[in-house]
Amino acid sequence: MKEKLYPWLRQITLKQMRGFTAVVEAGSVSGAAKNLHLTPPAVSLQLRDLDTAIGLPLLERSDHGLIPTLAGKELLTLAQEIQQSMDRFGETVTELKGVDHGIVSVGVVSTARYFAPTMLAEFMKIYQDIKIQLLVGNRETTMEKLESMELDFAITGLPPEHFSVKKEYIAKHPQIIIAAPDHPLAGNKRISLSELKDETFLLREPGSGTRSVTDRLFARCKGLPKSGLEFGSNETIKQAVMAGMGIAVISSHTVDAELHEKRLVSLDVKGLPINRKWFVVKHGNKRFLPSAQALWNFVARNGKHYLPQT
Repeated sequence: MKEKLYPWLRQITLKQMRGFTAVVEAGSVSGAAKNLHLTPPAVSLQLRDLDTAIGLPLLERSDHGLIPTLAGKELLTLAQEIQQSMDRFGETVTELKGVDHGIVSVGVVSTARYFAPTMLAEFMKIYQDIKIQLLVGNRETTMEKLESMELDFAITGLPPEHFSVKKEYIAKHPQIIIAAPDHPLAGNKRISLSELKDETFLLREPGSGTRSVTDRLFARCKGLPKSGLEFGSNETIKQAVMAGMGIAVISSHTVDAELHEKRLVSLDVKGLPINRKWFVVKHGNKRFLPSAQALWNFVARNGKHYLPQT
């Protein structure tokens, strides 16, 4: 924003405006000096400097003492607005300094949304005045916001490598291959990857953590996949697998309920599950406020207790 050319404004200080406001409220220099714990000459000097800077008289005498002129009234309004802004700033800083207050911005990769809300809700029961801003997205989007430091930290299974981060391990994160209960390979033991070469794989979109795991699995067996369909969410993939459209590599934590209810089965494939890890991750240059540090500690120490025990 281009600054307007009022050079005399730079000569006005907060101390002078407080002195002026105190004189208006008290109606006299001596009364203002007493309230400010200053000497009358010190207050008079502040008023004289203000008059000189602005170039207009700010006070005039009346039967009721000193009262503001038209210019003085405008200055008084400005001083009150500045004080209100300072008060709001002070309240915000006080909240941010205290562990019991503040706002924390947390990114959660879409796979983690099956357990992260329960964990964060438990934290909010302990720290009821801390507000959490939760962003759920695929890994690529979440890591972009972590890199730009729009997030305090993120929960992910695959920390970024292209910028400096601090991370702490939460728990194991197994990846499995799921199929419909009536799939021909359901119940078979020690299935080889080559036996899946004719299967239709249902894939997450590029940029997701699940897709990166799937791609690495395919690299182990050059014949995979023969065909595939791409979906934008784990929920859609689960529904498609249950409908018999194909099989999918997916986090076991996203299908805990469906496996228990036997709406899906986990195929016993050699080399699986692929045991990834859950991490809590922050940008290496990110400085935590106390509220963010409290949530980070809670997630790192207690996160494993909120994971499905598939």
